[in-house]
Amino acid sequence: MTLDVWARGDAYEAYVGRWSRRVAAEFVPWLGVPAGRRWLDVGCGTGALTRSVLDLAAPASVVGVDPSEGFLSTARAEVPGATFSPGSADSLPVDDGAADAVVSGLALNFVPDATAAAAESVRAAAPGAVVAAYVWDYAEGMQMMRHFWAAAAGVDPAGAALDEGTRFPLCRPDPLRRLWLAAGLADVDVRGIEIPTVFASFDDFWRPFLGGQGAAPGYLAALPPSRQEAIRTVLRDRVPTRADGSVALTARAWAVRGVRP
Repeated sequence: MTLDVWARGDAYEAYVGRWSRRVAAEFVPWLGVPAGRRWLDVGCGTGALTRSVLDLAAPASVVGVDPSEGFLSTARAEVPGATFSPGSADSLPVDDGAADAVVSGLALNFVPDATAAAAESVRAAAPGAVVAAYVWDYAEGMQMMRHFWAAAAGVDPAGAALDEGTRFPLCRPDPLRRLWLAAGLADVDVRGIEIPTVFASFDDFWRPFLGGQGAAPGYLAALPPSRQEAIRTVLRDRVPTRADGSVALTARAWAVRGVRP
C-alpha cells in the first residue's frame, strides 16, 4: 500500500512543482514542435509543464488533464490561457488524434498502468505528432529525495518499500525507451535534464516534506511526531550545507520523446 497524496496544489508547488518548472523549460524546446500546434498535457498537476508550453511553444491551444480537482483548481488560477479538464491518463477526455503534441511531466510513474497510459497518449496524438514525457530519476539523480529516503531507512526500515527509487522502474532510461517503442512510436529518443535545487537553509529544505503532497511527504505525515523528528535529525546530519547555511543539490529527470507514425 502506498501513501501518495495528490490534493493540495500549494503544498505540491513548494515540494516539487517549482523544480518541475525548471525541467519543463528545457523539455519543451527539446521537442521541436512548431508554433500554432495543439498541445495536450497529461497529468498536468498544478500546470508547471502547461505554463512552459504557453510561454515557449506559441501553441494554438493547450489542454491539461488531471484526476486531482485540487491540482486543477491551482492550475486554473495560475495558468490562464489553457483549458483544464478532469480525467485520467488511461482514459483521456479527448477525441482520437486531437493533439499535435501530447506531453506529460512527472506523472507516468503514478498512473496505475503506464502501458495503457502510453497507448492512450498515442490515441490522442495526430499522425506525425510528438508524444513525450519526463520523470524524476528517483533511483539516483533526484538528490533531495535520495537524501530523504536514506535518512528514513535508518529510522524506519519499513519505509523503504515506499521509496520511489525502488517502486518505479520507469525512473530509468531503458524502461522509458521500451515503453515508448512498445506503444508504436518512431524516432524514440531519451535524454537527461539536470537542474540545480538550491535551498536557503536546512529548514527551507525540510519544510516542503511536511506538506503531505507526494510520496515522501505522504509517508512522513503518516508517522508519529517522534519518528518525523528522528528522520529530520538524521537528514540534517547527512544533507550537505554550505558556509552560509544554504543547501545546494541537483535534480535529474529523464525525458523521452517519439513520433506517432
